[in-house]
Amino acid sequence: MRVLFYGTPAFALPTLRALLSRHRVVAAVTQPDRPAGRGQRSQASPVKIEAAEHGVPVLQPTRLRDPGWPDRLAEHPADVAIVVAFGQLLPQAVLDVPARGSINVHASLLPRYRGAAPIAWAIIRGERETGVTTFQMDAGMDTGPLLLQRATVIGAEETAGELAERLAVLGADLLLETLDRLDTLAPRAQDSPAATLAPRLRKVDGVLDWTEPAAALAARIRGLNPWPGAMTSGPGGRLLVWRARAIVGQGLPGVLTAIDGQLAVGTGAGLLEPLEVQPENRRAMDWVAYLRGARLGAGARFGATIPHS
Repeated sequence: MRVLFYGTPAFALPTLRALLSRHRVVAAVTQPDRPAGRGQRSQASPVKIEAAEHGVPVLQPTRLRDPGWPDRLAEHPADVAIVVAFGQLLPQAVLDVPARGSINVHASLLPRYRGAAPIAWAIIRGERETGVTTFQMDAGMDTGPLLLQRATVIGAEETAGELAERLAVLGADLLLETLDRLDTLAPRAQDSPAATLAPRLRKVDGVLDWTEPAAALAARIRGLNPWPGAMTSGPGGRLLVWRARAIVGQGLPGVLTAIDGQLAVGTGAGLLEPLEVQPENRRAMDWVAYLRGARLGAGARFGATIPHS
């Protein structure tokens, strides 16, 4: 089958590689190169790099809504388009370019968690199960008819980054099955009243509110790892919290509390024990090493912090 592929981040790579092994990818559409790193050098997307290594033509539209893009895409005749974490909404004229339309691989069990950050929000909101969905795209945001779904349990300590790696592979497998069965699948309308949204993450989403329960804070920390990171302000400045767990006990919100020979942070309900943290302008380290280096003891306070731009 001739496939026009849309994708940008590493999450899309397992699906692209699966397609390259079984089908003909006529072109890869990805976001323009972006400045990255301390030097702000222009950096190609993972999909661009992978496609180029396999000799696949690469297109990098700034906006697919700009005039002329349907015609440019049509220069690469395809049976179907496959979209995985591309980063732009596709207008209907673009979706209709391939003979059999466009199929999306989405990292949730739609209609739950429509939007740009389904993996993070599923963890933040305490879900115990998520999955991947293939669906026939329309001009809405993840609103098209469902094709296939596959569920998976979210690990109790699993971060968004770790879950994304698993779902990327699961999505690639599901996409191959979808294409194998495309002639016999009957698309199913989504139950839109049951839909929930997963908006794009912002740095402000990472600010820890110590009046929330410890279990909710632990889930937020997992959901924001690796980006943007959960953050608080401490005696030494901004502190990123990469891993933590809720434990039994009670203390004032944001206040270091001694319990069973260790120090944890009081919350609105229970205690939060950070496990891995990163002080400002330093590398990540374990919690005990941070406390020792910062010379903090019971009674020290943590609070909300304004994220760096």
